[in-house]
Amino acid sequence: MGQLMGGDPSLLRKINQAAVLRALRAAGRGCSLTDLARSTGLSRPTVEGVLDGLARADLVVETKAAETTAAGAAGVRRLGRPARRFRFRAEAGRLLGVEVGARRISAVLADLAGRRLGEASRGVPPDASAEERLERIEQAARALLGEGGQGAPAPRAVGVGTPGIVGQDGSVALCTALPGWTGLPLGERLRELFGAPVLVENDANAAVLGERWVGAAAGCDDVVMVLAGLSPGAGSLIGGRLHRGHGGAAGEIGALHLLGRQATPERLLATSGTPIDPLDERAVTRVLAAARAGDPRAEEAVARLVERLTHDVAALVLALDPELVVVGGWAAGLDQVVEPLHRELERYCLRAPRVVASALGGGAVATGAVRLALDHLEAELFTVAEVPD
Repeated sequence: MGQLMGGDPSLLRKINQAAVLRALRAAGRGCSLTDLARSTGLSRPTVEGVLDGLARADLVVETKAAETTAAGAAGVRRLGRPARRFRFRAEAGRLLGVEVGARRISAVLADLAGRRLGEASRGVPPDASAEERLERIEQAARALLGEGGQGAPAPRAVGVGTPGIVGQDGSVALCTALPGWTGLPLGERLRELFGAPVLVENDANAAVLGERWVGAAAGCDDVVMVLAGLSPGAGSLIGGRLHRGHGGAAGEIGALHLLGRQATPERLLATSGTPIDPLDERAVTRVLAAARAGDPRAEEAVARLVERLTHDVAALVLALDPELVVVGGWAAGLDQVVEPLHRELERYCLRAPRVVASALGGGAVATGAVRLALDHLEAELFTVAEVPD
């Protein structure tokens, strides 16, 4: 195990700063010096020195304390100088989460505590070039951040969820869904655009992070999140950590139809001789709605979808033994596949997990992208690098 080296004064300051920041953010509305000294184990003079530095960095502000407090049932007024109180300045910066989709770019703006401040989206043709799609990303982001100048500082960090296999450097190693996306140095291009750290993840990976943060998987450490479109993908958490695989291709279950044992995605939900575009969420929604209304051909199509998901998801369940499977995606009405999928998993799996519908729906990827940015910020502000033994 690594150990923190306390002999370096600058490192010691970082350790103390991280401890005070964690305590302030956990407190939410503010802490007194006494509270901070007690919770961090630091002396009051040390806490005061740390707070002065954090205030100069605009990360901490002193709050206005009430001049009097009620004491006892009789409401006796306590006189004297009020205790100084401080809080973490979540408003001191912005985080940006971006979802890259086949037909839509979505962006979410959040403060440094991860609280949502606004969102914007831009439509994009499915056959758009990579440059056109990058332009839509900029347009959606500028709608939230402003057009520039002193009133629109760069975000502290940007998270991005995109289809495809994503390398550790944020480049797209392979993407069959978006024209010109394979080989794109997406992280590098967006770092140049925003002038900030950019964290790029596969969209299903981002979605499972979002669901665990504020969605249906809150509190679960072993989760499979399935984006159940016509070309499904999955993101997995094992022991609370995202599982990407050796080359970032973990969860690419949409490729299983290439084995030839099932209908191609275009034919899977077709209710007539006309194939359905695998990327057309509205067409998928119409079939799901027709099935809910009792249309026999649509019901048969949804049964094929459930069969396909069962084969795909069962492989992950048998390999990973998750506590929970979350079913989500961009098409409305996917909740109706939850119960039949669970019944089928009980047939095929040694231990069937719980299966639930996404709580975030079409916003799961963008929410997870914000979580990526927030994780980066927390690593920057609240942790100290360890020195190997």
